[in-house]
Amino acid sequence: MKKIMILGASIYQVPLIRTAKQLGIYTIVASIPGEYPGFAIADKVYEINTTDKEAILAVCEEEQVDGICTTGTDVAVATIGYVCEHMGLAGISETAALRATDKAQMKEAFRAGGVTASDFRRAESFEEVCAAAQEIGFPVVVKRVDSSGSRGITIVRDPSGLREAYDNALARSGKPYVLVEQMLRGTEIGVDGMVQNGELVFFAPHDKFVYQTDSITIPAGHGFPYRGSDALLEELHTQLRRAVKALGLNNCSVNADVFVDGDRAYVVEIGGRTGATCIPELISLYYGFNFYEKILQNAFGETVSFAPKQRRVPCMAKLLMSPVDGTITWIDEERLAAIRRQSAVVALDYPVGHAVERMVNGTTRIGHVVAGAGCVEDLDAIIASVYGCIYVDGKSLEELWEG
Repeated sequence: MKKIMILGASIYQVPLIRTAKQLGIYTIVASIPGEYPGFAIADKVYEINTTDKEAILAVCEEEQVDGICTTGTDVAVATIGYVCEHMGLAGISETAALRATDKAQMKEAFRAGGVTASDFRRAESFEEVCAAAQEIGFPVVVKRVDSSGSRGITIVRDPSGLREAYDNALARSGKPYVLVEQMLRGTEIGVDGMVQNGELVFFAPHDKFVYQTDSITIPAGHGFPYRGSDALLEELHTQLRRAVKALGLNNCSVNADVFVDGDRAYVVEIGGRTGATCIPELISLYYGFNFYEKILQNAFGETVSFAPKQRRVPCMAKLLMSPVDGTITWIDEERLAAIRRQSAVVALDYPVGHAVERMVNGTTRIGHVVAGAGCVEDLDAIIASVYGCIYVDGKSLEELWEG
């Protein structure tokens, strides 16, 4: 029986853990202590911080795992690279993992590798942030270099917002510097894929839906197919291949944020793991194969086939969020069941009585909806119906969002 180490036990890793179990793989999960749903379904659990690479390596060596992987989080990628190198496992290298989890190193690699991207500066003090913003020109984006899910990222439109943005970027960061970059124009999309033997063997661009505030853009969901021109699709493919080569990514999934403007594509960032926000579910639905199974096969060093197994069907997904802090006081399960019967997959993260947080970033989700929708308006109609079934402090989320 093969053994897999999966880093993380949150809602984003649960489908990966379940798929491994269904395939008869002995599934070991490591995560910090907490009420994480993945703990309940794994064969074996280790309560270890996934950033503690030495401790994770010691467990992997003791268990003699055949592979290590994660999905939906950047936090564990550096540890995966460390373990793969020390144990000779298939997977991302430690050097590539470090580049993929430090936005400043990533942008420097992009520049050296000829990847089309925004202008940027690494800044190690507030004074350097101010100088960088003046050189680049407002508006700029100030970013924490070691985070995902829009945490520690602020759009700054004039000098008065730089101090708060700098403090926000440094808060909880493990690095003494931040990234200041040009704010790109155009439309943000996502591109996922997989790299084997140094080549991009799977390429899946998709629409990206966001929640937009004055100072931040929060990932909200995705949709397939992406209907770009042939020229743009070729440009996307070219830029993604260049980004993969620039970072040295290999034997891993990739997830990129890209801005498109006409037939030009600008890579914002690329991670050495699969994206979150229901991307694996949408890929599976659109192409007709289980993408989580492909992630596991890749972690074991197996050659992976991506031949579609069905006629491609448009599909979309969005996260469910709350506009307020509060407590779930009622869920209309009967109405939710009716929505699910209409071919929408509705997953709620929390039961009645559980606290919810106001939408702040991609981690403050309360569930998701995946549907066979051909346009975002159809998906939003389903989302509105779902919000009408969830009550926070006595009011439906539909009412709260409208208010």
